[in-house]
Amino acid sequence: MELEVRERTIQVGELSVGILEAGSPGRLLLCLHGFPDNAWTFRYQFPFFAAKGFHVVAPFQRGYYPTAPAPDGQYQSAVLARDLLSCIEALGYKEADVIGHDWGALAGYGAAILQPQHVRRLVTIAVPHGPAVLQAFLSDYDQLRRSWYMFFFLTPFAEAAVRHNDFQFIERLWRDWSPDWKFPLETLESVKSTFRHDGVVEAALAYYRCTLDPTRQDPSLAEIQSTLSLSPISVPTLVIHGRNDGCMGSYLVEGMEALFPAGLEKLIVDGAGHFVHQEKAELVNERIARFLQ
Repeated sequence: MELEVRERTIQVGELSVGILEAGSPGRLLLCLHGFPDNAWTFRYQFPFFAAKGFHVVAPFQRGYYPTAPAPDGQYQSAVLARDLLSCIEALGYKEADVIGHDWGALAGYGAAILQPQHVRRLVTIAVPHGPAVLQAFLSDYDQLRRSWYMFFFLTPFAEAAVRHNDFQFIERLWRDWSPDWKFPLETLESVKSTFRHDGVVEAALAYYRCTLDPTRQDPSLAEIQSTLSLSPISVPTLVIHGRNDGCMGSYLVEGMEALFPAGLEKLIVDGAGHFVHQEKAELVNERIARFLQ
């Protein structure tokens, strides 16, 4: 019998959030997606972890339909971390195991820094944490070349470029970031269908604009935001990275141990790129399951 993935909307603070969920109430596994993607990125994790007794929930991040746009226009990582923590509470739990991919990884790191008592174990995919990442944006030509799109998104014509030719921009990013993955066209179509909704492109680009332009950030969060890049994480963490990731260099996970006093485990997956949790789902799922035990 095929597992049912249910769709519904919950209220997370002032934000109406669309979620996908599978499994029965029990231990919460909260899965956060990134860019350019949606909650269906965890399509291979739903059945696997639901069968192991988890209540698997994947929200659509703020601004990603059917979740509403941010009412205050804020998309900085501190806000994403608060969304994650508020989502745990809105679902009726006190803690969760967390899997975060791309922007979801940043939300996971932030939540574990702000309120570690609510994050039991943390799994991050494709985005490392710590000084090596910041240094890469100052002096690593290879990483700067990979990250060209972030700076392009600051331009006023970025929205038009992303939408051009039915979001060919997104398709090209996927091919560059996961060069070994022959992704099913229906998988890409799911993401394009999300981006076709009004306001999603603007919201998705605002994540980068709020990150790279401090004038767009909420001044009341300045102190919190300043701690999120270099603070230690007191939650047991597993970091997973595709060796051929064309978005974030896999070598950036080196030296992360210093900021993880509760323990850090690393998995570098050969023959995979940025979407490693879909490309090598069986391997990744088994490794996460062992870690969560």
